[in-house]
Amino acid sequence: MLQVLSFTQKNIIATKANDLLGINDYEKIHPLIHNIINTGKKVRWYFEMDDCLISNAAGFWEDGIIEVNYVNLKFTHSDDIEKIAIVGVKKWEEWMRSVMKPFAKARVKYFDLADKEQAKEWILSATEDTVPLNQDE
Repeated sequence: MLQVLSFTQKNIIATKANDLLGINDYEKIHPLIHNIINTGKKVRWYFEMDDCLISNAAGFWEDGIIEVNYVNLKFTHSDDIEKIAIVGVKKWEEWMRSVMKPFAKARVKYFDLADKEQAKEWILSATEDTVPLNQDE
């Protein structure tokens, strides 16, 4: 389940994944994305993963591993998201980077759970100290 955190404000969407994710979770944040882009701003997404509830290596998606052909996938809001702070345990970093490919134009930075306050500061800051998702940091 994707929980919307109280940190959500202005052009920030703050979420915490604490169980398997599905289409209902996307539908929960989709209106928030539209509210932000309708103001003329770009979205900044704080995405925290709670590892203690995930017991298998398949990931956070319903029915286990999500199989997506990224060549044919068109995420309609890829131009509307400027920054993504991914917060979680190191073992999920590579997997989450592959899941976030539809947002390849966004600036993405990965933070350990212990560094979640730094992640919040980064998502709020105006600095662009990362490379696009499709390049190595």
